[in-house]
Amino acid sequence: MVKPDEYQMGFSSRKAIYIPFPQAVPCSYILNMADCLGNNPIACGKCVEVCEKQAINYDDKDEIVTREVGAVIVAIGLQVYDPTEMDEYGYTRFDNVITSMEFERLICAGGPTAGHFVRPSDHERPTRIGFIQCVGSRNSKIGRPWCSNICCMNTIKDTLLLADHYPDVENVVFYQDIRAFGKSFEEMFQRSKEAGTRYVRGLPGDIEEDPETHNLTITVENTTSGKIERHELDMVVLSVGVESPKDLAKISGMLTLSKTSDGFFMESHPKLKPVDAPTRGVFFSGFCEAPKDIKDSVCQAGAAASRTGALLNAGQIQIEAITSRIDEQACKNCGACAKVCPYGAIAWEKGHPAVVIEAACAGCGSCGATCQFGAITMRHFTDDQLLAQVRAVLASHPEDKVFAFACNWCSYAGGDMAGISRIQYPSTNRVVRTMCSARVSEEMVLEAFRCGAPIVMVSGCHYADCHYINANRQTVQRVQRLWDKLEKAGVRPERLQLEWISAAEGQKFAKVMKQLEELRKTVTSKEIQQTKEALKPKPKKAARKEEAAAVAN
Repeated sequence: MVKPDEYQMGFSSRKAIYIPFPQAVPCSYILNMADCLGNNPIACGKCVEVCEKQAINYDDKDEIVTREVGAVIVAIGLQVYDPTEMDEYGYTRFDNVITSMEFERLICAGGPTAGHFVRPSDHERPTRIGFIQCVGSRNSKIGRPWCSNICCMNTIKDTLLLADHYPDVENVVFYQDIRAFGKSFEEMFQRSKEAGTRYVRGLPGDIEEDPETHNLTITVENTTSGKIERHELDMVVLSVGVESPKDLAKISGMLTLSKTSDGFFMESHPKLKPVDAPTRGVFFSGFCEAPKDIKDSVCQAGAAASRTGALLNAGQIQIEAITSRIDEQACKNCGACAKVCPYGAIAWEKGHPAVVIEAACAGCGSCGATCQFGAITMRHFTDDQLLAQVRAVLASHPEDKVFAFACNWCSYAGGDMAGISRIQYPSTNRVVRTMCSARVSEEMVLEAFRCGAPIVMVSGCHYADCHYINANRQTVQRVQRLWDKLEKAGVRPERLQLEWISAAEGQKFAKVMKQLEELRKTVTSKEIQQTKEALKPKPKKAARKEEAAAVAN
């Protein structure tokens, strides 16, 4: 059976047995069973007869292979944007509108036309070519607001190729901004302009085709001159962006990895650990972490290999002491802690006490805040230590203070950024640092109100960018339960605030503190006293039963 060749972007065909692409590793043929006519039932079988090495086995079946490994490098590549959904440029309607990937195959010596550059409609060589930038990237309307990083330089390279091999070709590039930020990139950009390529700042609004000549007419507003221009072209190349591969979500679930708001994997720290995943022993390489060019991908691959080698050669690994410990005597075998652990670092079987896998525990504290029986101790951030800080901060004149719990990685660092930047905000705030907002238990918040706090804020990383994968989802559920409790007790729920502040958002930290200060001024001494009475602690047994029921629901 003959099928379109995926490597040649459908411009040529392949058979059911083929080499995926030149220089493939291993350089051996593959048999695509979905395209084979003689498999089920076996009606052909000619390939088996001619294979001297007897490498074809129709009876072979898929199998799951289990391997124990010490580290994992995630390098699942990228997916090129398909402009079919954004058909304003006529990709599905006009033969001579092609993508940048299809252009690469047409101009390549190993391509379907053996290096003879032609346009698809009539196989004639085009002499006027237009390139449209940012197709499928930097576009929030289609859910892809990020810059794909490689498109500008790819187009510049293509214009230089055309100038070298076909000097008579006229090139026009329609762009928003040319991002030539890498080494020697600006020099390439200048060479392209010197070679005769015209750069028009503005994206086309309309493309029309002449049904007889198949030539294309583009209408665009040149934002530099402020005029509407019409360009007649033989071919249009859409410089398509890139996106995370479809199986990224599956890999994320398998390895418990975090994702940023744009859908790529989130590294442990953008500067200190740029190739490490928040999950220990997992490292990133290439496009799965963010759009990048080949040079940066190779550099990151080397760094990931180096980090992996250092880990595997260590013999023993060092972990931070900020991990959880479980008292087997106090554990009630409920398994609630295992359900909320974002790293799967708590092993639990029904009827048996939970066990912490310390090498996998990152110390977020979500389990400690969830346990209603006092069986979990978070080292260096114990309940007693945090409650002692709450009481000390609010020991005197609590009515004049805005009390906040802030996560170490984002909100607390955001406060530091505000201070370093000398941004002015009220001095009434008092902040207690926790490793994660999920470490803040309901009892800590209620204790702050009992000590007379007029306003309490729980703050952490942005919802989609949690340093501990998805631990702050527990924060949301816990605060929502607290709002219900406060309302039932006759306490204004708005006195408990939940905010997401990143380490770079010093301005937002200051703005939130100003807003909380205004809210604090609305809380009267009488209201604070009523809150203390309403939230008096219940007997331990009754309180634990009530909290356990709330967690179960």
